[in-house]
Amino acid sequence: MSRALVSHMVKAWGGARNAPVMAQVGLVVMIFYAALALLAPLIAPYPETALVGGMFEPWSATFPLGTDQLGRDFLSRLIYGARNTIGLALATTLLAFTTGGFLGLVAAERGGWVDQVLSRIVDVLMAMPQLIFALVLLTAFGSSILNLVLIIAALDATRVFRLARAVALNVVSLDFVEAARLQGHGALRIILFEVLPNVIPPLVAELGLRFCFVFLTISALSFLGIGIQPPTADWGSMVRETAALISYGDVTPLLPAGAIVLLAIAVNFVVDWFLLKASGLKE
Repeated sequence: MSRALVSHMVKAWGGARNAPVMAQVGLVVMIFYAALALLAPLIAPYPETALVGGMFEPWSATFPLGTDQLGRDFLSRLIYGARNTIGLALATTLLAFTTGGFLGLVAAERGGWVDQVLSRIVDVLMAMPQLIFALVLLTAFGSSILNLVLIIAALDATRVFRLARAVALNVVSLDFVEAARLQGHGALRIILFEVLPNVIPPLVAELGLRFCFVFLTISALSFLGIGIQPPTADWGSMVRETAALISYGDVTPLLPAGAIVLLAIAVNFVVDWFLLKASGLKE
């Protein structure tokens, strides 16, 4: 089963050259963003927090995108913002996906009171507006990076739990899972080797979508002043800090906003293609 899963994944990603144009564009954008995030110290003209000019200097050869309200190079902070915003969103998404996905599979495989308890806890958390609840918790516990990751991951894991449980319920009732139980295999082995390989495609698609939601949530919280805190560069806070320039016809605030939108669209293009590709593969 695991070999077949790996084979399917390789075939799906190996078909990138034959992917639709929009999916190829999405892949190029994602690779470009990843390069910015990884190579930020080498690409950025100035250090992330260095005060190198006057307040809100215009675009020039020295400062290609001008400076911010403190005299920091805007282009450099835009590049470092890719590392900080995307890196934090990716870490949060992986934590939410791992926690929510595993608990969802456990609930589906064990059933009974385990399923009921986990499902009711998730129902309570999902009944609360995610952004407002995150604002309340971050205000109460502080806006540190650790709190931001844990709170958003915990809230977002509820969505992953619901999907993982739903798709796993269709698998745990199949004959090969029952045969594994009769052979005396434990719950963890059944989840990892029998259930998980058969629910990978929708979960991978959900991973991409959850990344978009987490990425947008972190940016929104930073825009509101509760997310990533200064002097760390972050696209959401950069929009807030330079928003006043719009009144003077300066498009600088639109650059980090456009970076956020472009990445979200690119990830959605790739996720749609991958889900279509994976669902069309035959065993």
